[in-house]
Formats: sequence, structure tokens, C-alpha cells
Amino acid sequence: MTLLDQALIEEASKKSGLIWVRGPEGPARSLWHVWHDGAVCLVGGGPLEQPLDGLGLTDGGSATVTVRSKDKGGRLVVWPARVVELAPRGERWEATVGELKGKRLNAPDFQTVADRWARDCRVLRLEPAGAPVQQPGSMPDDSLAAAPLPTQATTRRRIPAGLPKLLFRRRRAADS
Repeated sequence: MTLLDQALIEEASKKSGLIWVRGPEGPARSLWHVWHDGAVCLVGGGPLEQPLDGLGLTDGGSATVTVRSKDKGGRLVVWPARVVELAPRGERWEATVGELKGKRLNAPDFQTVADRWARDCRVLRLEPAGAPVQQPGSMPDDSLAAAPLPTQATTRRRIPAGLPKLLFRRRRAADS
């Protein structure tokens, strides 16, 4: 891997708050992360964190990381990664959790989030393991769009035809 490839992976990963990770199992999943010490670091698997199940991410295994462009939101670089699971309370785990905690400001238990992560979650490093598979100048011609995963979520139903008129009438009466 060239220095230009390393710089592209690092800068794109630092600037994007969201990546797509595809493990050996299942479809790619969007995950929040931080770039720390030469790798994408993420936490998940616990009841209050992003799900990692179904991806097959195991220590020493492989994954594919897709990073989007911050300004346009489109795919910028796709690179192979080696998965490293950090042991709770180790020196590298503490340093990584410090970085992750800084990005996870909306945690319901911000003061004790590290204890919960040590008890219930997995902290993973996705280290670059080769040259980018896709990058500017070598992108595929098709969109690679995937069908959405099945979900229980629903979309809103159509608004009744008379509702906008009713709301507009109320606002006009209040202004008078």
C-alpha cells in the first residue's frame, strides 16, 4: 500500500462520521466510529450501542470498510481491514475508549459508559490490511445500491386532502 493510499484511507475515515462495514457474514451495516492510532475504532454489541451481530466480526478476521465523502455523501474509498478486538481494561482499550467516549456524547450514562462498555460491549479496531479496492479513478460503473434490510418501521400515511386547508385557515384566523 502506497503512502497516498494510506493518506486517502486515513483522511476519509477521519472526516466521515459514518462508515459501512461488511464482515464475512451478512450485508454491510452503517456504524459510527473514530479514527484512532491508525485504525477505525468502534464500539457495539451491547444493549444501548450499535448492533454488531450478524456481521461476523471476529478477532483476527477480515472486513471491508466503505467510507463516504463528507461533502457529497457518495462512496469515496473502499478498503480491506483486519479486525482486532481489544481486551477490556487493557492499555490500548483505555486509550481507544477515551476517544470513543468523546464522540458518544448522548450516552444515557456518560460518566460510567466505559464500565458498561467493558461489561457488555465489544471495542474493535479495523486496521487497514491492503490497498483500497475502490478509490477515485477506479470506481465501478454501476451504483452498487442494495435493497433495504427488512424492518418493522413504517412510513407515514398520506395526509388527508382537507388537512392543509384546515391548518391554513386556523393560522389565518389566529393572525387576524
